Amino acid sequence: MSMKLPSYFLHPTRKSRENEMLKCSIWWCGIGKVYYYANARPAITVPPNRISRALKLNPTQKQQQTVFRFTCRRNFSVTAMEEEASTKQHNSSSLYGFLSKKPYDPPSWASHLNPIPSHIFSLGHVPTPIHKWNLPNLPNNTEVWLKRDDLSGMQLSGNKVRKLEFLLAEAVAQGADCIITIGGIQSNHARATAVAAKYLDLDCYLILRTSKVLVDKDPGLTGNLLVERLVGAHIDLVSKEEYAKTGSLALTNLLKEKLISEGRKPYVIPVGGSNSLGTWGYIEAVREIEQQLQTGNGKAEFDDIVVACGSGGTTAGLAIGSWLSELKAKVRAFSVCDDPDYFYEYVQGLLDGLQAGVSSRDIVDIKNAKGLGYAMNTPEELKFVKEVAQTTGVVLDPVYRKKDLAFHHEISLFFLLSECIGHVFSGKAAHGMMKDMAENPMKWAGRKILFIHTGGLLGLFDKTAEMASLVGNWREMDVPESTLRKDGSGKMF
Repeated sequence: MSMKLPSYFLHPTRKSRENEMLKCSIWWCGIGKVYYYANARPAITVPPNRISRALKLNPTQKQQQTVFRFTCRRNFSVTAMEEEASTKQHNSSSLYGFLSKKPYDPPSWASHLNPIPSHIFSLGHVPTPIHKWNLPNLPNNTEVWLKRDDLSGMQLSGNKVRKLEFLLAEAVAQGADCIITIGGIQSNHARATAVAAKYLDLDCYLILRTSKVLVDKDPGLTGNLLVERLVGAHIDLVSKEEYAKTGSLALTNLLKEKLISEGRKPYVIPVGGSNSLGTWGYIEAVREIEQQLQTGNGKAEFDDIVVACGSGGTTAGLAIGSWLSELKAKVRAFSVCDDPDYFYEYVQGLLDGLQAGVSSRDIVDIKNAKGLGYAMNTPEELKFVKEVAQTTGVVLDPVYRKKDLAFHHEISLFFLLSECIGHVFSGKAAHGMMKDMAENPMKWAGRKILFIHTGGLLGLFDKTAEMASLVGNWREMDVPESTLRKDGSGKMF
């Protein structure tokens, strides 16, 4: 049929191209493709009824065919992501790649896993950099390098972003209009989920675990909570005691049923985003590491990959990815909240969900680094955080466990942070690694280690009062009376 392109499909400066769009078929869809003619590149304004139109030119009119993929949103104008129709490459250097939804092509070495995700959202700023971490007191000829997944974005930083790229793609595909997840009161995962959901015009409901005495009080605006509340996340508080007795699955299901009864379409993301689908986030990260090594100077490889294990998904993805790929690094995970046996079993469940056909105990070494459990921070613990930043420039998060104080000073220097369930940071893993190096130096001597920094900077802001006395380093500048002064010399930029 012959028709004119509706004006709301065109950028105001592109209306002159309206007549070029002739003999177009039209259909309705939530996620669509637009084939356009003669390099016409209109911005797309999605109609307020959340159903967007897509146009497809008659094949005879395709001079230069390009595919537009976009997500419909209420009252929101989006510029489509541009991608050549003839290519299926995963990595796009397109200006519009961020927040786009793309078909997912797994690494060739993971193509036998099942199920394979159909799509992925581009949420993180990847690839994240890898650089040498100049830690003192390492065993002879040992190198430690950092994979900076804490730099995958500001609001969306950390390892959770990689999992959310797959989880939210499935949520959108299922027609969800809101997301439910659960974690600790300063959960990095909860914060990342809240931000990512809002990027995609989805409401977010967070179940956050806190102390019994605070469960009926305003949780405040510190750290991750500030970001969550700024983006409009709905927060339900539950006491640690209730959480322990009821469990995360039952709590999220209660909220899910409530929202369904209100006519909503919720999609539930488990603790830490750790299920078999989320595991693909770090399978994909292994491909990224491989590509970075291939493009580096000379032949580069790692003997070990060290990571925190708090919900299991990151560990599972790294382990199966390294085992299947050419990376072949030994994955060493340090559990920060449960015992290794629990995580071997949990990781096994994630692997079985992918039909990986391998035992978790064969592809990952999990050691206990949880300490005695939650505890109030001591001045010594927070001093270690300051020393790590001052020594290496890498800013980490506060520690939650007293047992770590038992180790000598050169180990405590690397006292990083972590809290289990919902915000697993790299601290316990780094501390566990340094402890093991001190106790078994020959085991690590001469090895090249890649440490995965999983993020969590915003949690540090919850400890500003306790850290104030540790970061003095300020004074009023002494400007001698003899200094020449003239009004207007200094511009107040």
